[in-house]
Amino acid sequence: MREAWKIAIENRHRPTALVLTRQNLPTLDRTVYASAEGVRRGAYVLADLGGDNPQLILMASGSEVALIAEAGQRLAAEGVAVRLVSFPSWELFAEQDAAYQAAVLPPEVTARVAVEAGVSQGWHRWVGSGGRVLALDRYGASAPAKTVFEKLGFTVENVMKLVGEVL
Repeated sequence: MREAWKIAIENRHRPTALVLTRQNLPTLDRTVYASAEGVRRGAYVLADLGGDNPQLILMASGSEVALIAEAGQRLAAEGVAVRLVSFPSWELFAEQDAAYQAAVLPPEVTARVAVEAGVSQGWHRWVGSGGRVLALDRYGASAPAKTVFEKLGFTVENVMKLVGEVL
């Protein structure tokens, strides 16, 4: 949040929106996961788990990052080399040079899954034709966050199912 706030304050040439949640989300252990300073570039490698050469990229923004982190840990334990990408701003990422974009999303890694507790529109640019998006392309529901996520399919099990489809 602090890094996003800094970017918002520094931004003088376009609107900025900070979309926050009331959910009680786990705090990422920044000794395991990369610093949030990568927010400045729109998307950044949160972690490479299970090896240096990823077979798969899991990406998400906001509250869904905790979900891909849990799925990534499980996949790494099963021997899958997975890259976790925190993707808070498509616009900022699109402004980065091609070398940075390729460093975060290596073109040769076509097995990609994005998780978005909102519409899938826009994610296909980043997951590519062989990737999958776990999203909600309809109106959601009202209930405690854990219940809503489970009822709408935002679970580690569903992420794992999509991973099975792309690997």
